Amino acid sequence: MPATETLPTPDEVSRLGREIFDRRVRQSLRPEDDGKFIAIDVLSGEYEVNEDDYAAVTRLRARNQAAEIWLGCVRQPATYRMRRERWSEVL
Repeated sequence: MPATETLPTPDEVSRLGREIFDRRVRQSLRPEDDGKFIAIDVLSGEYEVNEDDYAAVTRLRARNQAAEIWLGCVRQPATYRMRRERWSEVL
């Protein structure tokens, strides 16, 4: 019976993604990358930067379909932000 590969938990993906970003990616970013999305495969350390989150993830998955992806936004505290006024329409 083949051994099954243990995938990282969501918490591990978050921790690994932040570590790879801080250790390998941050220094290669340019001022024009501010606000762009960064997709990092936490298993290989490969990454893609793009203005479009879907494009960044798609390009990374084209190289490795089994990528465990952490998604961030360059120089932003959060990748996505929910606006309160939009939630009031839903609630």
